[in-house]
Order: sequence, then structure tokens, then C-alpha cells
Amino acid sequence: MKWEKLLSLKRFGDTNKRLRKEQDDTRLGFEVDYDRIIFSSEFRSLQDKTQVIPMSQTDFVHTRLTHSLEVSVVGRSLGRIVGKQLLKKHPHLNTSLGYQANDFGAIVASAALAHDIGNPPFGHSGEKAIGEFFKTGLGKQFRGDLSEQEYKDLCLFEGNANGFKILTQNRPGREGGLRLSYATLGAFMKYPKEVLPVKPTSHIADKKYGVFQENKNQFTEVAEELGLLKRGSQESMSFSRHPLAFLVEAADDICYTIIDFEDGINLGLIPEEFALEYLLNLVRDSINTNKYNLLNNTEDRLSYLRALAINNLIKEAASIFIENETEILNGTYNHALLDKCKYQAQVNDIIKLSVEKVYRSKEVIDKEIAGFAILTKLLEVYTKAVISKANNTSTFLDDLILNDFPKDLIENSVTTYDRLLSVCHYISLMSDSNAKLQFNKLKG
Repeated sequence: MKWEKLLSLKRFGDTNKRLRKEQDDTRLGFEVDYDRIIFSSEFRSLQDKTQVIPMSQTDFVHTRLTHSLEVSVVGRSLGRIVGKQLLKKHPHLNTSLGYQANDFGAIVASAALAHDIGNPPFGHSGEKAIGEFFKTGLGKQFRGDLSEQEYKDLCLFEGNANGFKILTQNRPGREGGLRLSYATLGAFMKYPKEVLPVKPTSHIADKKYGVFQENKNQFTEVAEELGLLKRGSQESMSFSRHPLAFLVEAADDICYTIIDFEDGINLGLIPEEFALEYLLNLVRDSINTNKYNLLNNTEDRLSYLRALAINNLIKEAASIFIENETEILNGTYNHALLDKCKYQAQVNDIIKLSVEKVYRSKEVIDKEIAGFAILTKLLEVYTKAVISKANNTSTFLDDLILNDFPKDLIENSVTTYDRLLSVCHYISLMSDSNAKLQFNKLKG
């Protein structure tokens, strides 16, 4: 892969080529991407979507919104550090084409800002609820109307694929979705493949899938413009990762490792003295002991250790990226960056403790069960209404329910797959509170 193509400023619908050296420096194309994401209604809904603790009433617990903003900040730093090194290594990117180190930061920051935009309510349990509805619930009845790939899209409903749909889907007056640059869309795609085959290799890009059947043509256009390498068989759509997707992933890994852990401490799920020891193991090489000993409350100690830990991991991830740039460009680097860092043991210890004390805590599990029930009920009611409408068998109640649906959702859905995916997409855009409100309304 070539950086000249990977840094494409092209957007859906463009008729003229966009050149970096002709950009207005007061508002660069990659910075426009960031603005479009942050002002979108889909991004705003993340303020009331679960990060770890569903429907938390506590101010200091992260939502998907605060998590996404923090991942974006870390991603910007990673991109700028890497960009500075890449421009030294490939000076023509600057001298001939006009790219700056901050361009790399802006691309990674924008992709990182959007990385969770497709997640349904109630975190990853929301994805599981949608999948189980089609795999073992009432949604099984539609199996015969779908291709194997279409059915798997629903059974393995994936927030990453839904995110690409949000960013690129056509709507009246909004052709091309948010019309982000292809560079940002490429960096967003951690798993640039369709659903089948499932995990064909141990390559990090094959861990999940990132494109619904509905959006394959759009992603193929982006991938070919960026020069992503074709992978897998001729029968399935699979490409190598955009190199900057490794930095987006690293930013996410850094934030959820450290900040989910911090949430656990603030909620009292992880004892402070136990937790601080884990963080200290991560920052022993950079801590100022005298300064640390002056801090006399948990919040200040946590804040100091968090900043050091994130800084250490940013430097480490950027260093690993530069060391492995050739492999990354060849599509042969097959690990997450943090999987190969010198702090891997300490990171794994923190994640293990978070899983035990936070992710599997009674509070989280109880609320995930409630979220599962809420989404299952919404799916039952909405799929019945949409399919009945298409078959001209809708009841009075079905018609009332469909009054809340966007008109284009029904009018533009031609096949059973289109209709079912549209229902999943509609539910995925709900905040936790809105999903709960709709559930209560349906239950009377």
C-alpha cells in the first residue's frame, strides 16, 4: 500500500480530485470529517449509551460519548507522533504533496471519534441481544428468506458494520451519508471484511467483520480508491487494514484498559490500594515519586497515574507502528499494537481485574439482563410491524407503531433482509433511555 493513496481526501460524489496542497489550511478536509461526526445526531446519542455500566446514575462513570471523545484525543496524539516520523521517512509526502504531521492526527482523531457510533443501546450485550433474536428467538422464522451471508449479518450483528452504514448511508438530501474522506473511512474500518467466512485466520483484521451485505459496494469503492490489498478468496470481500486503523484500535485499547479500570475504582468495585498497585506497575519508569507522595486523595492519585499510563502506552504504540511500518503497508502485520508492547503483562493484569471486578459485577450483569429483555421486545414488535406492512397484513397496532419509524426506512426497504436490517439499525440508534422508554410504552 502507498501513503499517497491511503491519505485520500476523496468523498462520495466527488467529480474533481481533491489535493492536499490545495486545501484551505484554516479548515482542512480531515478536520471537516471531525466536525461532521461531532455534529451528527448519531454521535450525540452516545451521551446516553452504555460504555461499561448500563444506565448509571453516577457522574464520573463514562458513557460511549465521553469514551469516544477520550479515544479521539489519544488517537490524535498517536497520529501526530506517527505522522511526524513518517514525513521524515517519506519527505515527498510533505514537499511534493503538502501533507503535514497533523493530517495523520486529524484522520485518526476523526476515525476514533466515530469508532463506537454504530453500537446499539446497552453496550456489547445489545449486539448479543440482536444476534440472539435471529439465532434462537422469533427472528429464526426469517431464515428461509435470507441468503447465508444476510442471515449471518443479523445473527452476528456487529456495531462496526453498523457504524460504516451510519457514516455512508444515503438519505434524501444526504447522499453519501456524512460524506467523510475516504482516508477517515478507511482508518475507521478495523475489520474490512464481510461476515463470511467467520474468523478465517488469526489475523487481527479477521477477528470480526465490518461491512453488512447492504454496504459492500460502498466499501469496495473506498478500499480500491485507497489501494487496500485484497485478501481471502475471490468469493468473499476482504481487504487489508488501512494502516491508520491500527492506531485507532490502539487508542481504543489504551482508553478502555485504563479508564474502565478507573471507573471500577470510582464505583468501589475495585479497592483503591489494590488498583493503585496495578497502575504503579505500568508507570514505574516514569513516575515522579516525590510528586506522587504529595497527592493526598484518590482522585488526584488516579488522575496522575492515569495520565502517565496513557502517555507511556501512546509512546509505545507509536514506536511499534513505526518499527513495523513495512509489514503494516504489506498487510502482513497481524497483531494489535498493544499485543506486542513491553507493558503487555501489566495491561493484561489490569484487563483481567476489570473483567473480574467490573465487567462481571452484579450491577453490570443485572442491567445487561434488563437491556437484553428490552431489545428483544422491541425487535419482536418492530419486525412484526415492518414485515406485516410489506405483506399487506398489518394490524391497527402495527400501523400505529410504524408512525414512529422514518418514512425512508420503510419506503427504501425492498427485500426481507433490507427490512430486518433497517429495524436493527433503527433500534441501534436509540439511546439506552429511549429504548427503555419505548419498551415501557409497548408494555403499557
